[in-house]
Amino acid sequence: MANKLSIGRLLVYAALALVAVYYLLPLYVMLTTSFKTLDDIRQGNLLSLPQAWNGGAWAKAWASACTGIECGGMKGFFWNSVKMTVPAVLISTMFGAVNGYVVSMWRFRGSDVLFTMLLVGCFIPFQVVLLPMAQLLGYLGIANTTTGLVLVHVIYGTAFTTLFFRNFYVTVPDELVKAGRIDGAGFWTIFFRILLPVSGPIFVVCIIWQFTQIWNDFLFGVVFAAGESQPITVALNNLVNTSTGVKEYNVDMASAIIAALPTLFVYMVAGRYFVRGLTAGAVKG
Repeated sequence: MANKLSIGRLLVYAALALVAVYYLLPLYVMLTTSFKTLDDIRQGNLLSLPQAWNGGAWAKAWASACTGIECGGMKGFFWNSVKMTVPAVLISTMFGAVNGYVVSMWRFRGSDVLFTMLLVGCFIPFQVVLLPMAQLLGYLGIANTTTGLVLVHVIYGTAFTTLFFRNFYVTVPDELVKAGRIDGAGFWTIFFRILLPVSGPIFVVCIIWQFTQIWNDFLFGVVFAAGESQPITVALNNLVNTSTGVKEYNVDMASAIIAALPTLFVYMVAGRYFVRGLTAGAVKG
């Protein structure tokens, strides 16, 4: 039996290793190509290591690569994405926390209808909201701005964060809230003193989810932003499709990694808490 288990475990490890190689191979190619010179790329093969490690492509991708008619690199668009993502994540997460608290702990007439509408909002395709959202941004005077993109992502993301928080808060024992009400605690006191202290896992889930969705978004960025307010995903697309005579694959790969680094960092730092936070609201009691 022990031998059978050992063989089975070896087969599982072998399968996991093959899957890991399959998924990591593109990253390996991107990383090694970004450190190659153009001559090295032409003479070598896709999987070969650089003959001489060169960081020039990274410097050009950050500071001087052409993203259309402008040749200022990715740095300005990177900070555009930071200015868009951070407030959108924080605002949508807090809205979701309050909404989830209301629909789970303070039930009122029509609360089920409201939650159903929010739930339906999670499944509305991006393309459906483009025209009405463009009209709204135009009325507010924030079209083609970073502020407009923040508003778009807050509106679209609140449905998801509300769903996450609602499913988490229904697992909190009702006795805690009832005891708070008996002691005279009001709406906000219960929220800040009882629920928020136990909401760490679901906050991590929402932050990771929203950060990934917003940072990696291309459609809203290309539709609702223009010029210097565009996020890094749009700039990456423009850079890859811009040619000044010689196709610089090393610069393209470096730019792609720069665009992906924040989400990779978030998952490396907090990824293990993501599944833990999701499962924390899976079972009541």
